[in-house]
Amino acid sequence: MTSINCKGKLLDLTEPVVMGVINATPDSFYKGHLKLKTDELLALAGRMIADGAAILDIGGLSTRPGSEPISVEEESDRVVQVLGKIHESFPETILSVDTYNSTVAKDAVAAGASIVNDISGGQMDEHMIPTVAAMQVPYICMHMLGTPANMQKQPVYENVVREVLDFFITRIDLCAQAGINDIIIDPGFGFGKTIAHNFQLLKALDIFSMTGRPVLAGLSRKSTIYKTLGITAEEALNGTTVLNCMALLNGASILRVHDVKEAGEVITLFRKYKEAP
Repeated sequence: MTSINCKGKLLDLTEPVVMGVINATPDSFYKGHLKLKTDELLALAGRMIADGAAILDIGGLSTRPGSEPISVEEESDRVVQVLGKIHESFPETILSVDTYNSTVAKDAVAAGASIVNDISGGQMDEHMIPTVAAMQVPYICMHMLGTPANMQKQPVYENVVREVLDFFITRIDLCAQAGINDIIIDPGFGFGKTIAHNFQLLKALDIFSMTGRPVLAGLSRKSTIYKTLGITAEEALNGTTVLNCMALLNGASILRVHDVKEAGEVITLFRKYKEAP
């Protein structure tokens, strides 16, 4: 699959693209996006688009390890208005809503989103997959073991790569049977995985190409980087760049990042590397 249909706009994935992260939450794990007001989020969106983001991913619910769920109403209040304003200001930009709630997804698509990014792969809301199918928008299906509240409490796998691959084979079939045409898969780095699991998945990322679906890599400033290096999330840009390069070498089509300009530079250099005789 080399392109996806985002409500009539074709997103070409022949070459990798950047998805910029916009957190409309008061408790982002990355302090650079902490408690931004609506006008600041609009300015951030503008900078990301200028820096080359092909997609903006807007979320109103923190899913960091240990986070607790909030009401559908509160999540919708956080994300839908901001997403609508970004869509009004940048109507040509493809917007994704980061939610596992089908009601929020429906409201966000009505406000201008054209992709639904679900960390639970439809497992936290049984209505999500049929809702996405009815809206005929692309669906990002991520793997997560457990829930954000408990996912990092000693996650265990017999073989993390095989189990995540089996999950996608099952979920892709379920999504396709429901009528979702464009499916993107995300192995869920940091979502119910130890640091060792994350590196195993990254090293074997090319295996997921056997699904025939584009692969999204969300490694930006995560604890796998800053805990390994003994630094903070604010100091993890260089490590993010390194792992993003590894993800591209292993077949990632979308890099989900906080730092769009730097990720775009990785893709430019990766493209030149591939073109070399």
